[in-house]
Amino acid sequence: MEQPQPPAIAASSENLSRTQVVDKPMVESRGGIVAAQSRRAALAGVAVLDAGGDAVDAAVATSFALGVAEPWMSGAGGGGAMVVWRADEQRAYAIDFGLHAPAGLDPAAYPLAPEAPRSEFFGWPAVRDDLNLRGPKAIAVPGTVAGMGLAHDRYGRLPWRDVLAPAVDMARQGLLVDWYAGLLIASCARDLAQDPHAAAMFLDDGQWPIVGGWTALAERRLDQGPLARTLEHLASHGAAAFYTGDIAEALARDIQDKGGYLSSQDLRHYAARMEAPLTIPYRGARIHAAPGYTAGPSLKVALDDLQAALDAPAAGRDLPGPQAYVAMARALDRSFKQRLARMGDLDAPKAPACTSHFSVVDRHGNMCAVTQTLLSAFGAKVVSPSTGLLMNNGIMWFDPEPGRPNSLAPGKKCLMNVCPVVGETAAGDRYALGASGGRKIMGAVLQLSVFLNDYGLTLEDAFRQPRMDMSGSGTVIANSRLPAAVIDALGAAFPTVRTQATLYPYAYAFPSAVMASGDRHFGATEVTSPWSDAIGQQE
Repeated sequence: MEQPQPPAIAASSENLSRTQVVDKPMVESRGGIVAAQSRRAALAGVAVLDAGGDAVDAAVATSFALGVAEPWMSGAGGGGAMVVWRADEQRAYAIDFGLHAPAGLDPAAYPLAPEAPRSEFFGWPAVRDDLNLRGPKAIAVPGTVAGMGLAHDRYGRLPWRDVLAPAVDMARQGLLVDWYAGLLIASCARDLAQDPHAAAMFLDDGQWPIVGGWTALAERRLDQGPLARTLEHLASHGAAAFYTGDIAEALARDIQDKGGYLSSQDLRHYAARMEAPLTIPYRGARIHAAPGYTAGPSLKVALDDLQAALDAPAAGRDLPGPQAYVAMARALDRSFKQRLARMGDLDAPKAPACTSHFSVVDRHGNMCAVTQTLLSAFGAKVVSPSTGLLMNNGIMWFDPEPGRPNSLAPGKKCLMNVCPVVGETAAGDRYALGASGGRKIMGAVLQLSVFLNDYGLTLEDAFRQPRMDMSGSGTVIANSRLPAAVIDALGAAFPTVRTQATLYPYAYAFPSAVMASGDRHFGATEVTSPWSDAIGQQE
């Protein structure tokens, strides 16, 4: 009988040191905590908590600050979803601020290119000149500002102006371009050069990536003056000013002048929605996920399958073993097959994703799990010069071939891989969790939820526990730090490759979470991320 081959080592890790150790401690506080992909954005959220703000106030502050601190990931030009936990009501809510195709979009303007290979990033046919992936015709109607405005109207305690103040100050100063920012800009420099305003913002001489200096005293910053003025206007006039009036007119005019479909009518008619979350029972625990066009429904399919297929851990068993990892991989594989067949989300797992996740808990136990996105890295690679906003490329999530489950059409909602959740363990602890990373997001949320619920790991230990990725390709990407028995078991069940958890190229999602256990709060972010951090209020 032929023996299975040991899992291959991914070529992307062949140059990496096997001895370097990267670690990040968990944060603990009796006060509030913000865990975000940018330390500067987390500090903005904590400043709002210190001023007496609610978790929602801090979430709004962090959201706008992230649009300044990592503009290629998310911001006012994108969309997303939020799950809110209200301690006084003992109830969860979901807020949908996803993207929509413009009403005037013409599907015929995205001709297929049958002579070209299927897109590197998608399972569907290529579109001529990649008009659905980058450029002005890739832009969908943004929803982030409406989502933040709805949340603040419902639960905010501080004035809207005060909540946006940290982001305004950050934009006036401009983002420091360090080695990590330079790396991300360089990764998309060729496409950014195609839009003159994106090139002016992110490139030197319209073609060379802006990078930091070689010495600790050298400093380069992005010019975010137009963005600062947009944020100042929103701070003074409220979230609705993004969708009506001068900002809406200028944004629509910018995009239409470049050849896109976004109109002032699209913006005027946009509305975020507050709705009941998708509540998933799991082994005595409950997980409240975002419903609708997110990964929440697919997470439910995977957790239902896992609960039926995997026996509960034996008492005293504190780490998941081979059986657990194989069961999680099978559950994710089946869930993705259903998602791809029924929802039409056919992007290949190597598609670069551009998303931010952050989680907030205030001293009263209110929580927010927020995932916001431009979809691809740098979105459509288009900047609106009047507003300073980098715009999303939501049209990429539609199948350009007619008659399919998710075919391109005007006014249609875009699918998203975002998966923010608020979970309650059987032991009574509560956590807000989510991640960035495209289709890798759902698997990270599932595994971390299993680590917390089934194995009783602390938040810190859950984030340090190695994960695998199974996101629809049929191949498992196994962290090299997993025990050999786990990797062998995965290799016997699926085609499997091993690689390290690194910053670039990314093999796994980048999660951020907070947890409330008794009167203590905890926060953790992805260990390998150089910018992410959990910041707690001083007690």
